[in-house]
Amino acid sequence: MRYISTRGEAPALGFEDVLLTGLATDGGLYVPESLPHFSLEEIRSWRGLSYSELAFNVMHPFVDDAIPADDFRKMLDETYAVFAHKAVAPLVQLDTNEWVMELFHGPTLAFKDFALQLLGRLLDYVLEKRQQHVVIMGATSGDTGSAAIEGCRRCKHVDIFILHPYQRVSEVQRRQMTTVEGDNIHNIAVRGNFDDCQRMVKESFGNQSFLGGKTQLAAVNSINWARIMAQIVYYFHASLALGGPDRSMAFSVPTGNFGDIFAGYLAKKMGLPISQLVIATNRNDILHRFMSGNKYEQHQLEHTLSPSMDIMVSSNFERLLFDLHGRDGLAVKTLLENAAKGPVSIEDYRWKHARKLFDSDAVDDKTTCDTIRETYDQNEYLLDPHTAIGVRAARNCRRDPAVPMITLGTAHPAKFPDAVAESGLSVQPPLPAHMADLFEREERYTVLDNNIAGVQEFIAKNWKKT
Repeated sequence: MRYISTRGEAPALGFEDVLLTGLATDGGLYVPESLPHFSLEEIRSWRGLSYSELAFNVMHPFVDDAIPADDFRKMLDETYAVFAHKAVAPLVQLDTNEWVMELFHGPTLAFKDFALQLLGRLLDYVLEKRQQHVVIMGATSGDTGSAAIEGCRRCKHVDIFILHPYQRVSEVQRRQMTTVEGDNIHNIAVRGNFDDCQRMVKESFGNQSFLGGKTQLAAVNSINWARIMAQIVYYFHASLALGGPDRSMAFSVPTGNFGDIFAGYLAKKMGLPISQLVIATNRNDILHRFMSGNKYEQHQLEHTLSPSMDIMVSSNFERLLFDLHGRDGLAVKTLLENAAKGPVSIEDYRWKHARKLFDSDAVDDKTTCDTIRETYDQNEYLLDPHTAIGVRAARNCRRDPAVPMITLGTAHPAKFPDAVAESGLSVQPPLPAHMADLFEREERYTVLDNNIAGVQEFIAKNWKKT
């Protein structure tokens, strides 16, 4: 399996190098040269497999011979053994043919654990083999940071620097990052928004001279292909649990950076019968505006009750644009360069094809709260604000009531008590037992100005040189 850049000018790489590289040298994102495809008969034969066994079948073609099969199986077994629910990603029914797939039973209570628990183990395996040290630099709008720290904190050959927007993540999200002990863990609160943090990460990957040539950056954000690869699995898992592949499924995906729903798009291309993919966004609705009106235009980023989706520049959207443009890297590069200067559109026939692939909806804070309250009143089931957006978008966009509609439950409601309170409910979602003392733990983080030179200087001074 070889991987190519969405901008067409970087060399093709194998899995190990893609794992460690993050952004391609031409500024693009790596994607597989070709996708594996599974027949309905093969998918059907996976019924009854454990989550880790299913994960091996779906992901092994992407890893190929980079990691021996037995080692990869062991890694997957260890990854999903730490989840608090034996089903790993259980499905909960809300109504007739309406489901939530709970992706928050990992150590940090968010869907990011599915990929980042694995990514930490992959990095440790490859870096140990190469006797190499790397610096992880990542940006988070809330959940990626804690999942990356939890997944990578025991890695012997890694220093972790996570940037989050100062005072723009929930308190639980912040404390999950800043209370983890370890000399190799560094939290940076940037006086700016998530897009500022993400821009610094991308620019730093493009020019790593501030590290003095003594190490290299590795990515944990969803620009890292391994993140996308791991997220493909739970689409197969949900389908098989509800009668697939002999019936088609629909999915509604709360998304900011487009990685999670891109994984669903890939699952469909790999042979899984999916009849509908719904992009669910909040007021930061650049993806919905593009899908509904063929206009990709950045607006001012707004702070909402669903902070993990407070993103205006959706990095993984580039991977879809690459496919929409017939895998023409130069066309993608030109389009994104123009997008940095102002609004852009794509050719009408390409946009119409995108509309066949995806539906979309944008849900404001009031409607989010209404959905949390209504769902609790109807089912005594508590949604976090991101999942609530997914549920509302699913209902607004649903094409066929006979097709099971599965909303991805991306986070535990205990991470967002303010949104639950604002919905008018008196319920206080408790933290799980392993986090019961979270508010008593000591925090460690550094507040820095929205200035890339200052952030890079901090990283250069604080990574271990041994």
